[in-house]
Amino acid sequence: MISTAVRTPLFLFLAALALPGCGGPGGSGRPESPSEAKMFENPVYDANFPDPFIVRKGATYHAYATNNDEANVPTLRSEDLVDWREARDAMPELGSWVTPGKTWAPEVLRREDGKYVLYYTAASTEAGRQCIGHAVGDAPEGPFVDRDEEPFICQAEEGGSIDASPFVDEDGTLYLFWKNDGNAIGRDTYIYVQKMSPDGLELVGEPTRLIKQDAGWEGALVEAPLMWKREGRYYLFYSANAFYDETYAVGYATCEGPLGPCEKASENPILKTGNGAVGPGHVAVIEDGAGETWVAYHAWPPDAVGSTYPGRTFRLDRLVWKNGKPMVEGPTEARQRAPAPL
Repeated sequence: MISTAVRTPLFLFLAALALPGCGGPGGSGRPESPSEAKMFENPVYDANFPDPFIVRKGATYHAYATNNDEANVPTLRSEDLVDWREARDAMPELGSWVTPGKTWAPEVLRREDGKYVLYYTAASTEAGRQCIGHAVGDAPEGPFVDRDEEPFICQAEEGGSIDASPFVDEDGTLYLFWKNDGNAIGRDTYIYVQKMSPDGLELVGEPTRLIKQDAGWEGALVEAPLMWKREGRYYLFYSANAFYDETYAVGYATCEGPLGPCEKASENPILKTGNGAVGPGHVAVIEDGAGETWVAYHAWPPDAVGSTYPGRTFRLDRLVWKNGKPMVEGPTEARQRAPAPL
């Protein structure tokens, strides 16, 4: 989703800009006084926008979410991370291998050549499972085109493959993280990682299992991986438990490198139900104009859990770091200072 960072896909290639899931400080050159600071309160988008992910290009943030009734890949645009306006479907035409209707958790990588790769989950007609595909576009808003005749990753024997998340390390090496959808068939779930080719379109080597569901709060699954690098350390954020109720929450593990090994934090979960947000999860990490980190995530309103309206709303809270540990100052429902401007 770092002051001196390089992060995941979002920002390493956006180094000249600033967002592991990766930036440099920006801003006006003078700090705002408390009286000048913009304020906001959650949710920042009070409508269905599950599994959010954010990429920045120039002075504009682009957010992506799981499909709705109108779009395969719904998108929003913002200049400040708190005032969002609806934008176009980033992928109006799905790959030929897809049965429409279940396009989940899109994330986007900016390549060195200026093109963008969108990784998405969809139903494979042949496999009968959710699998991962990728599509290429010339701009963060798309349109993205998937020219493949089969999924990019599809572990049908492990329940399928979902929640792909790209990460680019300081040396330029690309990695892809994802989850096998084992809970769909009563099996274990793992967070996998594998190196990718420089264009982000081919896998290199063999996949590595990093973590699985083995803590009480995680329930039957772990999912929604996001790697972030800060001050030379690797942090693997993930969500766990049942997305449709109050048990869904977010934890993290520290890793020796993108390929692991990883150790889960003893203080997990670091984001859980409270303050008007039920089942918060699927975080994206983003930097503001002052280099502060924030987490974007979805959560149900307390009086509408499991409903299609408003659904899982889009929220934003500050991510602080204490003694090398990430801490989410949230969920919040009170007014607070907005992210620093670019």
